[in-house]
Amino acid sequence: MIGAKTAASKVQAAASTRKVATSAKVAGVAQGARRFRQVGSSKSAFNGVKAASLTRAMSSATAKRSTKLAARAEVGDTLEEFLEKNTDDLKLRQLMLSMGEAVRTIAYKVRTASCNATACINSFGDEQLAVDLLADKILFETLKFSGVCELACSEEVPEPLQMGGKGFSVAFDPLDGSSIVDTNFAVGTIFGVWPGGELTGVTGRDQAAAAMGIYGPRTVYCLALKDAPGCHEFLLQDDGKFVHVKETTEIREGKMFSPGNLRATSDNPEYAKLVNYWIDNQYTLRYTGGMVPDVFQIIVKEKGVFSNVISPSTKAKLRLLFEVAPLALLVEKAGGASSCDGQCVSGLDVVVDVHDQRTQICYGSVGEVKRFEETLYGKSERFAEVEANVTA
Repeated sequence: MIGAKTAASKVQAAASTRKVATSAKVAGVAQGARRFRQVGSSKSAFNGVKAASLTRAMSSATAKRSTKLAARAEVGDTLEEFLEKNTDDLKLRQLMLSMGEAVRTIAYKVRTASCNATACINSFGDEQLAVDLLADKILFETLKFSGVCELACSEEVPEPLQMGGKGFSVAFDPLDGSSIVDTNFAVGTIFGVWPGGELTGVTGRDQAAAAMGIYGPRTVYCLALKDAPGCHEFLLQDDGKFVHVKETTEIREGKMFSPGNLRATSDNPEYAKLVNYWIDNQYTLRYTGGMVPDVFQIIVKEKGVFSNVISPSTKAKLRLLFEVAPLALLVEKAGGASSCDGQCVSGLDVVVDVHDQRTQICYGSVGEVKRFEETLYGKSERFAEVEANVTA
């Protein structure tokens, strides 16, 4: 077992000056359509996961994925055009469009609102920034006026509120990473969409859609629909439109890690062992302290692993309903996997018993999630046939 300071110092040493160059390639999609695909390149090679084994494991990790060969989408499609092509549910279209407008508005507020701490206290006793309150208000108002939302609750206001509409219920984290807004790091909004009027007794797999807004140098609306394959990125343009720029369907093996809650290594020897493995095997550290950018980079780079683990002295902070389940749908639709609640199950399969339910989580490639489960829990039966080794 290592101490927290030792682990943290080793992580800092691991953050080398190696820079990962990015390139873009154009790939063909169904019916001859062209779509843009960004792929990070590095000196690290992808591992030799056996094709047949990986296929079976991915099938398990993304249980009941759509049988469509490709989403009906092209680079350059507006958000509205994409939704028209990929869902016949008019209410779901309206909801996702409305939330897109909210993301655009919040992006402006993040850029211009005061980031000084206020005296406002949320229901958990945490200090909020002014921009948190603005984002929360914008999202509740958006859902109310959409006409298609029955219930809504947020990480700041976990008690569900009646929205007056019919069709869906929404749970959201209005501004994940608000504590790093003043440093000008990327932050984001997370939300999940469930059919009907219940937000307990459900699982992440019941979601009709999930999305996150990423507020950084660019504003991106990243979404996944239950009945359409892939995870899709829409870039906010100067004219206010969101335009489709990337579809992700595969998360490969690659040496990039984002280790949340490092203090847990002081009394969680298994987590310390895993962190040391990443460091000793020269993984690239990519960690901002914001869950949205740290998970989003797995989708963008199409590789990597994010973890947030508890220990006897550190309690779970992540909320299943507002953060973990929606991000699990995005990552698994992108071709990755998740491991939740110490149960060696997908983040989509843990039942939401209470709105403020806390948990631990790992997102990443199938091989990395397998390694996570084997190291922390001694087994990974879901991915037994996958080789988790990543060779340099």
